This record gives sequence, C-alpha cells and structure tokens, in this order.
Amino acid sequence: MSRAVTMGSGMRLAAACAVVLVIGMAARGEDPPAGFTALFNGRDLAGWRGGDTFDHRKLLAMSEADRKEQIRRWTDAAEKNSMLEVNASTGKPHWYVENGELVNDGLGAYATTEKDYGDFELRVEYRTVPKADSGIYLRGVPQVQIWDSSQPDPNNLGLAKGSGGLWNNSPGAAGKDPLVKADKPLGEWNAFRIRMVGDTVSVWLNDQKVVDEARMENYYDRAQPVPPKGPIQLQTHGGEIRWRNVFIRELAPGAK
Repeated sequence: MSRAVTMGSGMRLAAACAVVLVIGMAARGEDPPAGFTALFNGRDLAGWRGGDTFDHRKLLAMSEADRKEQIRRWTDAAEKNSMLEVNASTGKPHWYVENGELVNDGLGAYATTEKDYGDFELRVEYRTVPKADSGIYLRGVPQVQIWDSSQPDPNNLGLAKGSGGLWNNSPGAAGKDPLVKADKPLGEWNAFRIRMVGDTVSVWLNDQKVVDEARMENYYDRAQPVPPKGPIQLQTHGGEIRWRNVFIRELAPGAK
C-alpha cells in the first residue's frame, strides 16, 4: 500500500553497493528479451537511487541543489531509514544483492531508477513472504499492488483479490482491483508484465491479464494526468521481497 540524479550520486551509490551489498557471487539472471534492457544488473544497485512516495513533479521543480540534496537524503547510508542503512537486527543493508537477486528487508527508501521513463513495457519477477506488502510505482506514481493475498482482510483492502491492481485508483475505478487472482503460492516467483502508454496501464501477472487498459489516476492530484515521464520505483513496505529479471522496453509515444 501507499505510504534527476547526478552521475556523482550514482557513482557513490554503485561504489557503496560494491562494498556492502554483494553477498557472495551473484548468479547470472536471464538475458533481456529482444528489445528490452536490464534495469538491474544482478550485481549491485548501479542505475538506482533512493526514493519515497513523493510527487515527481515537485522533485523536478526544485532547484538543482535542492533536488540533489533530497535525493541524497533518500539514498545515502548515513541517513535514518535510507536505502543503504544497515539493519541492526540482521547486519545487512535494507537493500542488498544475493545470488543475483535484489533483496529488500521491507524497510528503507524505495529503489528508484535514476532515469525517467515515458511509455514503456516493464517485465519483473518478485518473490515475497507472509504478511508482506509492496508495489511498483509507475513514473513515480503508486502503484501496481503486491501483497500476501492469503492474509485476513478486516479492513476490506482487497487482499483476497490478489496482486496486480492499480490499488491507489479511486474505489470502483477501473483497474483498482485485479480482474482475476493470479498470485502464485508464497515462496514461488511471480512474473509481471506491465505496459504503460500515456496514463493507460495494462498488467499481466503470471501470464494472466489482471488490468486491461485502465486509466491510472495521479495519486498526488487526481484532477491531473500522471506525469509524462518519471521513474520506476520498487516499494518497500513491511516484509522481505526479492526481485530479479527486471527488464524495460521504451515505447514510442502513443504506441499500440
């Protein structure tokens, strides 16, 4: 549920990852499908920065100095609840790489692409644990929902309907709830295919279509469309989640 970086910042992040995030030898992931590029290299967090639930338009409107400082606060290891802060109970950073998988302990800033994207098709696999709750932000806007659909739902959030819906759309809006429950049992890998053209989103989970060309609402200002460009974000929210085979294909504006 809900809750432009400089090259120098990216290099510092990559260097920090190389020191503290690589746990053992990284396994080789799959090669990107034709036309796709890898967002996660299987070794470290090069190409990623920290982020949060934050209107990307406001970030872009900041002065360059203020924008750099905001991103530094999200990313640097010295900051409380940052991307790389070490979890005292495990001795590992909130984000680390293990066997070619990008792992988050459920805490810390969100893994956020340094690059902004317009229209795209995203493919990503994830595996999570009981009671976990996560999501994928599209152009910085929440979100394609991920959660443990086997849990009780006393607040009627929609857990039993499964993952993949545009959970932050208004109640009753198209896409808020997935068309079918397509989650695999906990402990197994799930695969998303997410296609975004303009503010229209389609989502496939484990090869089943769960969102069919639904308009994604702008969580920060529902009267406005989602930004034309923004980052991809992997949300952290209360339980370990693992990511692998994170691939993106940029689409020409208005692609069918």
